[in-house]
Amino acid sequence: MTARLQVAKDKGQSAVDQRTARLLQDFLGSAHIFASAMQQVLETKLLREVAGSRLSSTQLKLLKLIAAKGRQTVGGVAAFLGVSQPAASQAVDRLVRGKWLRRAAGEADRRSIRLSLTPAGRRLLADYDSARMRKLLKVIDGLSPARLRATAALLDCVAARIVNHTANPEEVCLQCGIYFRERCLLRESTGRQCFYQRHWKRMQKPPPVVT
Repeated sequence: MTARLQVAKDKGQSAVDQRTARLLQDFLGSAHIFASAMQQVLETKLLREVAGSRLSSTQLKLLKLIAAKGRQTVGGVAAFLGVSQPAASQAVDRLVRGKWLRRAAGEADRRSIRLSLTPAGRRLLADYDSARMRKLLKVIDGLSPARLRATAALLDCVAARIVNHTANPEEVCLQCGIYFRERCLLRESTGRQCFYQRHWKRMQKPPPVVT
């Protein structure tokens, strides 16, 4: 009798595991499709319509970072993109040559390069944001504000849980800075700060006074 009960229990557990596995596969599939649609339609395709082949998605993120957070150093760009300083410097060089970015020596430290948007860079971002807003208004037509807020909250929750289950969550940057000026999803959900936020806070400290 005990053996039969154990077999039945194992079968029941196996059925639950299979249902959970199917649910997780469906969830992952939906998440990947959502991310692909966002990247391909609302970023790559829309950017091509606005800027042609003059700007890549990575370069757009860099411009959006500076627009949202203000002036940046090359070190800040490297921290945000998760690349080396030479790689970040090359990305900046291309944007400067395209006249999207302006590069100038820092006021307090002449060795520190400060980056800011040019009028052409600001116009391009304004055109892109307007085109994206028009597209999104068509996409969400018929969806209630409550449903949109609930969906956003669910996406934030799952993203935070994924990051929090990595070995070193503070080494992950979700690039919140190009979407929210002050908000950091990692800090809100885990109490930690990503490496870009730590770098940003160091940048805001006044330089030491040399006497």
